[in-house]
Amino acid sequence: MACDLTKGRVEPCKDVVGGLKAVYFVDFGDFGNISEGGTNDEITDMTGTFTAFKYDLRGNSSFEQNINASRENGTVFFEQVLNLTLKKLSAADHKEIKLLSYGRPHIVVEDYNGNAFLMGKEHGSEVTGGTVVTGAAMGDLSGYTLTFTAMEKLPAQFLDGATDGEPFAGMTSATDTIPTNSDF
Repeated sequence: MACDLTKGRVEPCKDVVGGLKAVYFVDFGDFGNISEGGTNDEITDMTGTFTAFKYDLRGNSSFEQNINASRENGTVFFEQVLNLTLKKLSAADHKEIKLLSYGRPHIVVEDYNGNAFLMGKEHGSEVTGGTVVTGAAMGDLSGYTLTFTAMEKLPAQFLDGATDGEPFAGMTSATDTIPTNSDF
């Protein structure tokens, strides 16, 4: 049967940390054909030509995947939720936040353990909430909070061959461009 288990799991070492290092936004559909494989169903390659816009993160950003199952209906889907806190308001960022809100980008989430996950692989990700805020006190946030949500058949898959700061390193057929901040 397709849902039979294939292995167990031992208690892992305490050698990981939480937190997100960066996210990369790619326009929906630009990844081209996405290949899956490896021993753990990682994403092994992409055929598209795409531009990935990198947003560095520090602090309050998080990525969660909620498993939604219905015994009555025999269904399971994964709700992928990305919460971003982006410091400092600017006219240029206002424009990009508007475009992110209008679109449904694919998002690659990079954590502090060198992992990269693809959020919104099949259906893209939607901005489902957020704020443009300038706080009341001097130490309060002046910036943006955004919530992105994707609903997919699978949890966000690992990108095979991702290295620290190079999430697309293992994608040999992909043609990627990651503009630097000085390009803006």
